[in-house]
Amino acid sequence: MKLSPAKSSLCLLLLLFLAIVTTSSAHNITHILAKHPEFSTFNRYLTLTHLASEINRRQTITVCAVDNSAMDDILDKHMSIYTLKNVLSLHVFADYFGSKQLHRITKGTTLTATLFQATGEAPGTSGYVNITNMKGKKVGFATEDNDGHFSANFVKSIQEIPYNISVIQISNIITSTAAEAPVAPPTDIDLIDLMSKKGCKEFAKLLQNSQISKSFTDLIENGLTVFCPIDKVVNSFLPRSKNGFINTMATTKGKNNKYDFSVQNDGDNVKLETNIVTAKITGTLLDEEPLAVYKIDKVLQPSELFKAQSINSEDTAPEPSSGDEEGDGETTANNNGAMIMSVNGGWLITFVLSIALVFV
Repeated sequence: MKLSPAKSSLCLLLLLFLAIVTTSSAHNITHILAKHPEFSTFNRYLTLTHLASEINRRQTITVCAVDNSAMDDILDKHMSIYTLKNVLSLHVFADYFGSKQLHRITKGTTLTATLFQATGEAPGTSGYVNITNMKGKKVGFATEDNDGHFSANFVKSIQEIPYNISVIQISNIITSTAAEAPVAPPTDIDLIDLMSKKGCKEFAKLLQNSQISKSFTDLIENGLTVFCPIDKVVNSFLPRSKNGFINTMATTKGKNNKYDFSVQNDGDNVKLETNIVTAKITGTLLDEEPLAVYKIDKVLQPSELFKAQSINSEDTAPEPSSGDEEGDGETTANNNGAMIMSVNGGWLITFVLSIALVFV
């Protein structure tokens, strides 16, 4: 059936309206909590445990945030990142509870499923949380089997987008023996073997001949992201160098040696930028918590060790900068290679996993 121009225009306007409504209902928990520095630790660990992305993709959700002091109490228990994810999952309800809904619960009490239950990680029904209206207009939160003890109370509403997302503050972490139980880490991953089989064999060889790969095991447990240059860019880079290569791990030693880079995210296109070169992420070798490994199309060159003019010609080898760097024989090196970001003890530490040019 052919629609008249008037009806066609009406349908187009209706589709446009629905698109606007859908877009306006989207939420980003990271951005919401970023406006409130007192929840910065909770916000950080939502990202590190990948719960933030899970929250953002759901349309009906309630997040029970705790302040930095309450987060310090749980972090003092030195849980693994896997266990901490279960604990925080217990603070994300798969239903909408704004301030009004919390104070008007039918019969004064209800059970609600959390992401801990929804993901299948919770044994039995331990992933359900009891919400109860108490005396003095207080609202208590506890696990299903709580023996009448409520470990957390409602404090205030942080932000509500009705029936989409409600972000509230509660007084303490909701305690749960099941959620806090130790979680076995995933099977050990051979990072060298993984890169060798996925197009980064030449870079893997350089790592294998160094002592750096021995550090991976300790780093992976707390979260590790690796950007490795693909074979063709490593092969084209190595012959141009004037001296032999060794491998080293650059640190932030020296006030002028940051060895950092920026990440520019434009939809599905992700770029890594130093002042010298811009590399694109061209593929994913592995993305399984807590390890992520990505292919990049260029060798990263930090400005601390390379001159900006070296990228002006494809036929000219990158020249090392003048020897202004501080340090001993291990740090007087030309550094090109994969950046590694490691999360340890709640702080983000940036390392440079590098191919180093030693000057004689």
